[in-house]
Amino acid sequence: MSGFDARPRVRVPRTASVDEVVLVRTLINHPMENGHRVDTDGNTVPRHIINRFTCTFNGETVIDMEIEPSLSANPFIEFEARVPESGEFAFTWVDDDGSVYEDSASITVG
Repeated sequence: MSGFDARPRVRVPRTASVDEVVLVRTLINHPMENGHRVDTDGNTVPRHIINRFTCTFNGETVIDMEIEPSLSANPFIEFEARVPESGEFAFTWVDDDGSVYEDSASITVG
């Protein structure tokens, strides 16, 4: 367990037209400690980041990214995706400590 409340949030339009490009927004609460900071006692604060983010739509990969320590706390990721049919976006964030956070959002295409 990470010792904090990592709550992912996603925003996807509820409806779209066939092959419409929609804007997908995600945010997760996370400290994103880069491992370079020193605490008040002079000790290095260990690295603790979200190191991977993936999104699939109906099981097909939309985005798969490795995240480096330079990303700020509470990473916000925004991207566009073409939706050919109704379905579900599935989002996954992987933490350095092995924790996996997931969320999903459905969209109706008509």
